[in-house]
Amino acid sequence: MTPPRVLVIAGSDSGGGAGIQADIKTGFALGVHVSTAITAITAQNSVGVHGVWVLSPDAVRGQIRAVLDDIGADVIKTGMLANAEIADLVAEEIERSGLPAVIDPVCVSTTGAALLTDDALEVYRRRLIPLATVVTPNLPEVLSLTGVEVSKVDALQQAAEAMLAFGPRWVLVKGGHLDVTATDLLASAAESLELSGERIDTVNTHGTGCTLASAIAARLANGDDVPTAARAAKAFVAEGIRGSYALGRGVGPVSQWTSTTTT
Repeated sequence: MTPPRVLVIAGSDSGGGAGIQADIKTGFALGVHVSTAITAITAQNSVGVHGVWVLSPDAVRGQIRAVLDDIGADVIKTGMLANAEIADLVAEEIERSGLPAVIDPVCVSTTGAALLTDDALEVYRRRLIPLATVVTPNLPEVLSLTGVEVSKVDALQQAAEAMLAFGPRWVLVKGGHLDVTATDLLASAAESLELSGERIDTVNTHGTGCTLASAIAARLANGDDVPTAARAAKAFVAEGIRGSYALGRGVGPVSQWTSTTTT
């Protein structure tokens, strides 16, 4: 029997901790078939991003069309889109497909390297985020997209409202950058749900954002509604952080194969 299908449009992490590699591992762990459209190749390891080579728009569009015109997908998930031209064409292809979309607005790597050009932010605001079933910004991404700076849990609602103004169905504002909490806020125009969790003491968190967004996409492909998918994905990532491991000299990755899900 054909499993649920997710098309991931994102960059490649040569170190295997984030990007397309984390997306594929997450999909495998959650029982979905992951097809890919690679937007950029990064030379990356545990201590940083040492080079980025962005693919041509034609190459990205060709991968998307090849997958959707034959294999198909139940959900599209985006990660690193690199520049405005690619972000714009991805918006066109999502609109063409009519599929649910999980948009992870990847701007900066865990180690601080820029992964999105400034002019692409306007494409996200104007074209891409309005198509999102769920958009999953962390706090620096909220700041880049909206100008709202969050320093405490009480301000997550303001961040969510600023993101919802762009027109997505749901926003999951990730509070992991706050010092004392692991609280996220899932919000739509009609409701807000606080997703609390234990803060796990480890530096090995490479790939958490990619894994969370891919887990949401996988759960949506399996038939969950958005709140159920978000809760299950948060639990999946928490187990991945508990099972994270040191790799190289810097920030190690979360472990998708030690993760479990809740429904």
